[in-house]
Amino acid sequence: MRTPNVKTMKITLAASLLALSGTALGQTLEELAQQVQRAVAQEGQINAQREAEFQRDRNNQQQLLQRARQELANEEARSDRLKAEYDQNERQLAELETVLAERMGNLGELFGIVRQASGDVQSTLSDSMVSAQFPGRGEFLSELAQRRELPTVGELRQLWSAMVTEIAQAGKVVKFTGPVELANGEKTEQEVVRVGVFNAVSNGSFLDWDPSKSDENLIELARQPSDRYASMASDLQGATAGEPVDMAVDFSRGQILRAVVQSKSPIERVKEDGGPVGYVIIGVGLLGLLLCLWKAIVLYSTGGKISRQLKSDSPNKSNPLGRVMAVYADNPQSDIETLELKLDEAILRETAPLESGLSFIKVLYVVAPLLGLLGTVVGMIATFQMITLFGTGDPRMMAGGISTALVTTVLGLVVAIPLTLFHSFLQGKAKALIQVLEEQAAGIVARIAERNG
Repeated sequence: MRTPNVKTMKITLAASLLALSGTALGQTLEELAQQVQRAVAQEGQINAQREAEFQRDRNNQQQLLQRARQELANEEARSDRLKAEYDQNERQLAELETVLAERMGNLGELFGIVRQASGDVQSTLSDSMVSAQFPGRGEFLSELAQRRELPTVGELRQLWSAMVTEIAQAGKVVKFTGPVELANGEKTEQEVVRVGVFNAVSNGSFLDWDPSKSDENLIELARQPSDRYASMASDLQGATAGEPVDMAVDFSRGQILRAVVQSKSPIERVKEDGGPVGYVIIGVGLLGLLLCLWKAIVLYSTGGKISRQLKSDSPNKSNPLGRVMAVYADNPQSDIETLELKLDEAILRETAPLESGLSFIKVLYVVAPLLGLLGTVVGMIATFQMITLFGTGDPRMMAGGISTALVTTVLGLVVAIPLTLFHSFLQGKAKALIQVLEEQAAGIVARIAERNG
């Protein structure tokens, strides 16, 4: 029997208190005794019920423990059996690998060669623009290059066929319809003419094949070569079978064409690399050319008037020679010394307009190379700033400053050289006209001296 717990004692105490209260209310001692007996009996029933539950739980736990021990024994037996099977499989696998190595013999070397050849051919086909005409032809080669078992005879023949097909297509000019990605990003089906593995053209434009960027699509170059080569592309696409046409072939397989796209035009170089100094040099060049053009028009117009005056004996004051001859006509009675001084004065008056503007052109062709030198210094300062900030590890960081220095130097020379030539030519023309005036003035003096003599 278990000792009554605290709860049972509380029930007994409560019954006693209830009995005492009943006594206080007039109950008899006999009734109190009956109540206590009933409480004790109830307590005994409760204790018996609890003992029965405890015995039942203990029996269940014993059964669970026995069941768990049985399962443990079964799993240990299964583990021993699986371990034995694993060891047996390992021994059998080692025996089979030995048999396989003995039976393969020289085929193992052949297997390595096939895998290497498959990888090389797959790389070649991927880089070839022939894949634009035959998409997906290198997929089986990629799988064959990674395979761990010997290839079949059919697969070896397929590998050989891919190699021979590539060699044959490299010497053909073929026209086909395929996907083309235009310069604006739009994809469309167009007629394409392929020249071996070197060039492809469509609608008079050159196409590029870049497997790293294109999904087996030919890409239209964003910038096309010169018009001469564009006309060749149009003639090739419009030619019939057997008709000979001229065509430029890029034997670098697209590298030269890609360089054309990346290279800058002269206008782009001036805009991007010339900077403010470059624009100033261009402004100086335009001003100098306009001034040279104006001066050339003036000199040639004056020269024409002087030529017409040479054919006439009557002076016309609308041209320099006529004004010089008018000095003699206005002073027919003057002595030789006075007339000679007046003619010299007239020639001096006509010389200044003929030579006006030439000195400013000279200043411009002297200033232009100095501005180019200024741009060179500015570019080198920018280059050294980049070196200070980022070091010399990446040459592209210094390319901007160096390009500015070179472009401004070229612009200065391009402006200075023509202006120098124009200035020399115009100055010679002006001196020739002045010499005509001096010759005519000397002739007038000589005629008067001869007449007075």
